[in-house]
Amino acid sequence: MAFPIVLRTPVPLRETLLELPGANSNRSSFRTRVNSIDLNCDLGEGAGHDAELMPLITSANIACGAHAGDEATMRVTVALAQRYGVAIGAHPGFADREHFGRRELPLSPAEVKILVAGQINALRALAPVRHVKPHGALYNMAARDAALAAAVAGAVQAVDPALVLVGLAGSELLRAGRVLGLRVVSEVFVDRTYQVDGTLTPRSRPDALILDEAAAVAQVLRMVCEGVVRARDGTDVPVEADTICLHGDGPHAVAFARRLNEELRRAGIAIKAFGS
Repeated sequence: MAFPIVLRTPVPLRETLLELPGANSNRSSFRTRVNSIDLNCDLGEGAGHDAELMPLITSANIACGAHAGDEATMRVTVALAQRYGVAIGAHPGFADREHFGRRELPLSPAEVKILVAGQINALRALAPVRHVKPHGALYNMAARDAALAAAVAGAVQAVDPALVLVGLAGSELLRAGRVLGLRVVSEVFVDRTYQVDGTLTPRSRPDALILDEAAAVAQVLRMVCEGVVRARDGTDVPVEADTICLHGDGPHAVAFARRLNEELRRAGIAIKAFGS
C-alpha cells in the first residue's frame, strides 16, 4: 500500500524556503535549508565495525537480541556509545536471525507490540535509551501498514512516552507516533534507492542499493539541502530529513562514514544528534 509524502512542520534546526514559481519545474516546490543533521547507524549486529564507526556518528541503533545481538553485545555497544557521547537507541526487529530480520513475518499487531516492548526493555535494563528505530522487515511493514505502525508506536508509548520514534520519512509509523503524542524523527537513507511513493526500493530488486559513493553522497545532499530525493522513475519526491541512516554492515562502511562526514561539513552542515 502506497502512502503519500507530505512536508510537515520541521524541527527548529530547519528553515523551509518557498521557491519562486517557475524556478524549476523538475524540482520540489520547497527547498529545505539545514544547519545540522543527525547521522545514525545500526550497530551491535556483529558486523565488526562498531568501534570504528561510533566516533563518526551521533546516534546508535542497538540490536536488542532478536534479529541480532545478545546481552553481551548490547553491553559492549552501549559502552562504546557512552565513551563517544553517542545517543543510544533500541533497534527492535523480528526474531528471525536466519534472515537477519529482513523477512516479513505474519505477526499480529498484538504480537508486534509485545515483541517491540520486550526488546526496548532489554536495552533499557542496561542503559538509558533515547530513541527507538525498528529494524529491517518490521521497519518496512510499519512504514506502510497502519495497524502494525500503531502497534510499534503503542509499544514505544507504553514503555516510555518520552522515547523518540524514528521512522521512514512520510510513513505510517510516523503518523501513528504523532497520533499517540510521541516525538517522531524522519529518517532518510544514504545507500538505498526510493520509489515514487517515497518508500524504499525492496532489497529483492537489483537496484535497491546505491553502491557508488559519489551517487550516495549526492543523494544525501539533495535530501538534506533541498528536501527532495530522485525516485527510480526520475521523479523528484519531497522528503523530510531529520536523520540519515548509514548502514554499518558493508565492507566499506567506515571509509564511507568518514567521507560522508567530510562532505556534509564541506556543505556547511554540522553533524549533531537530533534535539541537541
